[in-house]
Amino acid sequence: MKEREFLGKDIAFLYRYSQKNLDRELAEYGIGSGQFYAMMPLFRQDGMNQEALAQSIKVDKAQITRAVQKLVDEGYVVRKRDDEDRRSCRVFLTPKGRKTESALTAIARRWEDLLLSGISLDEREQVRSAIDTMIASVSRDLEGKNGPE
Repeated sequence: MKEREFLGKDIAFLYRYSQKNLDRELAEYGIGSGQFYAMMPLFRQDGMNQEALAQSIKVDKAQITRAVQKLVDEGYVVRKRDDEDRRSCRVFLTPKGRKTESALTAIARRWEDLLLSGISLDEREQVRSAIDTMIASVSRDLEGKNGPE
């Protein structure tokens, strides 16, 4: 078996290619990968508060604030004060944002299909399970040291 460098390098490699792919695919929408990742949960649950949105994509409050502001500026979402917690803002898709759902979902599917091409259905489930385990381990470790993001 060929000796490999550490796994983190491979993960970083895939991340960089993912970013390049998203930059190319999203150019016509005037958004980047940060905004893409912020919009995807809103297609499933429109009106999330910014804190829940940040937690769902594992970013800090400053990052989600910047991503949401860019989406507001581009007309894809609006912020509204939460009626129950006036300190909190909820994020809602605009009609323009809602129209992008099929295109953005297709971009995500194409990238996933490319990532998983040549991998059997059984192996795909193993990959997903392993990634879920890695995320859970890293989240527990980092949140334990730094507190939640």
